[in-house]
Parts: sequence; C-alpha cells; structure tokens
Amino acid sequence: MFNQLMNLVKQYSGDAVINNPAVPNEQNDAVMSTASGSIMDTLKGIMSGGGAASVLNLFSQNTNEDVTNHPVTQNVSSNLVTTLMNKFGFDSDKASGIASSVIPMVMSKLVSKTNNSNDNSFDLQGIFNSLSDNKTGGMDISGLVSKFGGNALDTNHDGKLNLADLTAAFNGNNSQTNEQNPQQGGAGIMDTLKGLFSK
Repeated sequence: MFNQLMNLVKQYSGDAVINNPAVPNEQNDAVMSTASGSIMDTLKGIMSGGGAASVLNLFSQNTNEDVTNHPVTQNVSSNLVTTLMNKFGFDSDKASGIASSVIPMVMSKLVSKTNNSNDNSFDLQGIFNSLSDNKTGGMDISGLVSKFGGNALDTNHDGKLNLADLTAAFNGNNSQTNEQNPQQGGAGIMDTLKGLFSK
C-alpha cells in the first residue's frame, strides 16, 4: 500500500513540495516519503488504538465529499506537521502549509479512488488488511460499508461509531451473516471486531 500511497502523494504534492521554494529540491523526495509514511502510521495508530470505526467512516464518505474536516484527516495533518518539524527542522508555519496543502487532497483522492469501482489502485479490503496487519483478512470490509455505510452504522444514534454500533448491526443481521459465511459470522467476527473497535 505504501508504494501506491507514495505515488498518490507525488501526484498531488507539486505546489506544496516540489514547487515550494521553502523546501530544498534535494529534500523533495524525503518530504513526500515522510508524508506517505505519516498517513500510514497515523491510520495504523488509529486502528490499533481502537478507532477502526473512524477509519471505516472516512472511507464511507461520498466520493465527492470534502474530507478535510474529518477527524481522521485532521489527525493525519497534525501528525505530519509534528513529523516535518522534528525531521526537517521546518518551522510550524512551513510544516502546516505543507500538511494543509497535501493531506486533505491526498486523503480525498484516496477515499475517491477506493470507492471507484473503475479504479483498482486502492481497494478497501486491502487497505484495512494492510493497516491492521491482516487482522481484517477474515472480514468483508467492503460488504460492511455497502450494507451499513456512513452514519447508518451509528445504530444507537449517539453520533459516534464504536463497538456497540457494530455489535448491534451484526446481531441484527446475524442469521444472514452466518448463512453467507459461517466462518465470518457470530462469535468469530465479533471477536475480531472487539480487537479492532475497542481499546
């Protein structure tokens, strides 16, 4: 996934990095690689910290929806600012300028490409498998989004997506899930969800 993400960052980092006089040319590749790594590390951190529902919600957005203010995007941007300051010695304004130009665009394109059936550069299952170190390998992530996508996952209507919502969603469709794939139904999938959606 990193290589595809790096290509996406390169594609949308022209003005923010390559054509930015504040970034020395010899540092262009390193800055773009750092941005790609920051996206991966932040998403992995959110997943491992019990925030898989937030990542799932991000990828449930409409392809044309602006994800700039999504909490996951904000988290990625914030982490990149800190990393750029620590790694390259950029001041906060320079680092913030790069992050605010690169991250919202890249995250938006990542969501759009992932949800575009005609674009095979990213797929939701592959992304989740990569971010979770294959812990989601036994789950149909795309099916989960298509069945419950977006805020429909918020089954208890508390404005948050968490294990309680996923539990309710799967309990409500448990028999159908088991019929389709007994390996993924019942306790098995709930054990996986507990590890992903709870701290």
